Amino acid sequence: MKKLLSFFLVFILVLTPVTAFASETEEKNSIISFDIFDCWEIKSEEIHPELRFIGNAVRTVFPEFTKFFFKLANGFLNVFGLPDLTRGVDMQEICIEREDGTSLRLCVYTPEERKENVPGLLWIHGGGYGLGTPEQDFSFIEAFVKESGCVLVAPDYLNSPDAPYPAAFDDCYNALLWLKENGKDYGMRDDKIFIGGNSAGGGLCAAVALKARDTGEVNIAFQMPLYPMLDDRMETPSSQNNDAPIWNSESNETAWEMYLGELYGSENVPKYAAPARETDYSSLPPTLTYVGTIEPFTDETLIYVENLRNAGVEVMFKTFEGCFHGFDLFSFTTPAKEARAFLMEGFLYAVENYTAPQR
Repeated sequence: MKKLLSFFLVFILVLTPVTAFASETEEKNSIISFDIFDCWEIKSEEIHPELRFIGNAVRTVFPEFTKFFFKLANGFLNVFGLPDLTRGVDMQEICIEREDGTSLRLCVYTPEERKENVPGLLWIHGGGYGLGTPEQDFSFIEAFVKESGCVLVAPDYLNSPDAPYPAAFDDCYNALLWLKENGKDYGMRDDKIFIGGNSAGGGLCAAVALKARDTGEVNIAFQMPLYPMLDDRMETPSSQNNDAPIWNSESNETAWEMYLGELYGSENVPKYAAPARETDYSSLPPTLTYVGTIEPFTDETLIYVENLRNAGVEVMFKTFEGCFHGFDLFSFTTPAKEARAFLMEGFLYAVENYTAPQR
């Protein structure tokens, strides 16, 4: 029963389609259409054809993430968790102690046959800072470990219904410190420490990179903040009145309010909570990211990339036309395949070319 419920929640979290043939049917004869309900700001024709059916279906039956849903889903995860669906890799659970005496669970993934002199990767899951566990990103994790032989650490950080900022950020940064100190036991080279994450995990990735640079405690060789959640102010055009599938302006506002708590709406939000508030982008690691063109985070990702490049940081960046938030999870579509190929090509390039010796 536990596994059945866990699989159901995975379906909700990543909104995995169970009718992959629908997009093909729509392209062939347009029998299935949501145009009669097309009163949205982001119109159906703006969505990539292969994503159109599932996107419209999702936003019809699940238009936004509410506080109630965040709390319900997070409570479910706290009780049941999610199964580890990775194949061909080993996973070890490590618990480290927080300052308040509670335990932070780290999922440590390695190849079945460990290698020496491999990269270490801190991978941070998404979920609007309000829900999720490391296990939901099994496809990312499996690909990184199998392709490079890396040791990958995924923290089960505190979600916002349990504790607002800085709880999640502190957990992720402490996981980075753990990787630096213990990665060598798994064959890691300490001059090849990478970080990455998607959505809110991308925002946490960017925030962790800022603190690592500011403190000098860890030299990061490469970062991958995918379609990152960076800016609580929601002042960019793409973040306003955006009703695209999966994640929209209303969901975004709710998530930021829950994550920031009493800080929400103030000018006192620190850059480690919302990395878009940083003004100095110098000395950050080489970066890879991508984003769809119709999602709330499009503009803040473009601004982030521009700021990095203006500061002399090397950036690999790509936009995907007509793609909404989390489009790369729909692995049967062309945009998802292209995004994953871009990600893995850039990641493997970093493995071969980027180092950052520790002080």
